[in-house]
Amino acid sequence: MRERLSLKPGLTLYLARHGETEANRARLFSGRKNTPLTERGREQAKAIGLTLERELGRAPSLAFVSSPLERACMTMEIARQTLGLPRQGYTTDARIEEINLGEWDQLTDAEARARDPGLFDARAADKWHVHVPGGENYAEVAMRAQDWIASLAEDTFAVSHGAFTRILRGLFLGLNAAEMSALNEPQGVVFRIRNSDVAQLPGVGDALSSPKPIG
Repeated sequence: MRERLSLKPGLTLYLARHGETEANRARLFSGRKNTPLTERGREQAKAIGLTLERELGRAPSLAFVSSPLERACMTMEIARQTLGLPRQGYTTDARIEEINLGEWDQLTDAEARARDPGLFDARAADKWHVHVPGGENYAEVAMRAQDWIASLAEDTFAVSHGAFTRILRGLFLGLNAAEMSALNEPQGVVFRIRNSDVAQLPGVGDALSSPKPIG
């Protein structure tokens, strides 16, 4: 078991993955390339805002930070609007962008494996060390995630991505790379993190989903 990552004492982090995208629905590797939210994804973004409102009340005083990728920003803006806040008024941070999936971005599992079956299988066996061609491994994502967590100085709500949120939750839970990879990556829900404790808050609505991880 790895040493567990921890927030600074007294801080709370609320963490959500962006809503469903066209690439998610098509079961594609989705890294840094833009892919729009589906209608269900927009409903999931609203559900995130409703969950935060139930937890914190209307227009809560928090730091709001999003991955700079379009799907995360759109999710953040819908959630803020649902909370009774202006759509703008949040910052972006490249440290919470999705894992860089390089040459595999927007490919299916089968398409990525066909390019280099040996490399595909090697990465599946060791995501911590093996790079996606032209992209990142889990260790590199973990480094920027840890750097971002160390920089937090106030209660924060953040919108990020599937693989990133799995890796970050895994760091708080002390998991290895295989255990991180096996975590679910739900859409439309919020995780609350205090110290090293991760809790998934009860969801709102019927648009929520927990698709099988890819990436």
